[in-house]
Amino acid sequence: MKTLQKAGTATVLIALLVGCSPSGQSAQQPASSAQAGKSERELSSQPKSTASQAAAPRDSMALKRPMPSPPPPGTDAMYFKNYGTNPFISTDEDNLSTFAADIDTGSYTITRSYIQEGSLPPADAVRAEEFINYFPANYPAPAGKTFGIQVDGGPSPFGSGYQLVRIGIKGKEIAPENRKPAHLVFVIDVSGSMDRENRLELVKKSLRVLVDQLQPTDTVGIVVYGSTGRVILDPTSAENRRTILSAIDELQPEGSTNAEEGLQLGFEMAERAFERGAINRVILCSDGVANVGETSASGILRSIEDYARKEIHLSTFGFGMGNYNDTLMEQLADKGEGQYAYIDSFSEARRVFMEALTGTLQTIARDVKIQVEFDPKAVDRYRLIGYENRDVRDEDFRNDQTDAGEIGAGHTVTALYEVKVKNESAGKLGDVRIRYHNAATQRVEETSQPLQIQAKLSGELQFLAAVAEYAEILHESYWAKDGTLRDVLELAESNASGEQQLEFVRMVKDSLAIRGH
Repeated sequence: MKTLQKAGTATVLIALLVGCSPSGQSAQQPASSAQAGKSERELSSQPKSTASQAAAPRDSMALKRPMPSPPPPGTDAMYFKNYGTNPFISTDEDNLSTFAADIDTGSYTITRSYIQEGSLPPADAVRAEEFINYFPANYPAPAGKTFGIQVDGGPSPFGSGYQLVRIGIKGKEIAPENRKPAHLVFVIDVSGSMDRENRLELVKKSLRVLVDQLQPTDTVGIVVYGSTGRVILDPTSAENRRTILSAIDELQPEGSTNAEEGLQLGFEMAERAFERGAINRVILCSDGVANVGETSASGILRSIEDYARKEIHLSTFGFGMGNYNDTLMEQLADKGEGQYAYIDSFSEARRVFMEALTGTLQTIARDVKIQVEFDPKAVDRYRLIGYENRDVRDEDFRNDQTDAGEIGAGHTVTALYEVKVKNESAGKLGDVRIRYHNAATQRVEETSQPLQIQAKLSGELQFLAAVAEYAEILHESYWAKDGTLRDVLELAESNASGEQQLEFVRMVKDSLAIRGH
């Protein structure tokens, strides 16, 4: 594929978030986290100017950060972060690729909202792995294990002479009746910035969907914050559904945005209601804008990490366009060991929250790390598509104190690599390993599988190839500089099935119309 680049609590003044600025425009772009722990030889190959980038061959190990484009009308206070780009890496110099698993999808739905409003997103809004993982893969459920691993691949449809390799993992499934009791605390932003279409009212509709899925053993507490935070509903059994829904329906917008106080009250409530062995989770619904209270991002994120170590996790669900802080919402969920998703419609709310009870809520594995060991005799070079801000140092793969991703029951995770093989007839390219803390046994486990490819890509993988190339083009990736949306459309149309995939096809068509091609 043409390789990809990456785009990039609770209560910080957005203007003070380091490396974060409106619509991806930064005075100083942050260095890619994917560069941490890698040798200097990768960075020394970075082009020094736009001219040198244009002259660089496709298989150079260049790393490009695109110039930000002007924000679309009405979205000039959208906050994103650029995490850099994964380069091609020579296996002779580093044959290990290590990263944390990620199930976030916010980048895809934010992009969809831009396009529905008639604009392409800023490049920094696009994170390729969140596009790829928006589409659940049809991996078989593991039998008697926490995870199953699937590996496949074949000739890349977007890079002559390259192979596209897919690594997929599937978590064990848990029937709804076997799910653990859930003690949920909704922390809801009711500040003035939420008094817009598709914000607070959509939050209320979304939470009703979630409440409708709860069981009698579950509880719900509600905290709101505007200028100050306050408790609206103490933990209440889901048997009292009418009481919970009444509290949600009565929410009204008010005041400034003291997210720090709201989150602190929410975590304190969750700590009081804590039950060991149950699901203990805070669910933040917000546009990520904060203008009262704690002004240090590091202080808030550190507090959330402390609660996560106590097994009180945080999931964040974003709402709203025009002024929205994607960077903050994504970082909060990352530190809180939860999921980040962006809700742009009631249909998306139904999709996310009806899957939430067994997937998003019940964690089956913590600190999930994936490591691919490429065989230098078979592979010349490789590039991981996306996951730049999920980079893990190779030597930390077996360091069980290293924070990584969390996976829920039944969830799938997909990673795509573009590789240049030395011998196209080679069967085995290396090995893939997964290491994680098993939430049920509290033990660290590791499993592995050979890395092999086939003579051709499956239809499902061809569709994902189109999705990844689309993300690279929108992200203005150096590796997709010769890519076209028409090529993406042709491949996606010929392999799409089901409503989600057909919607993607429509999104590509709309993108073409916006570009005027």
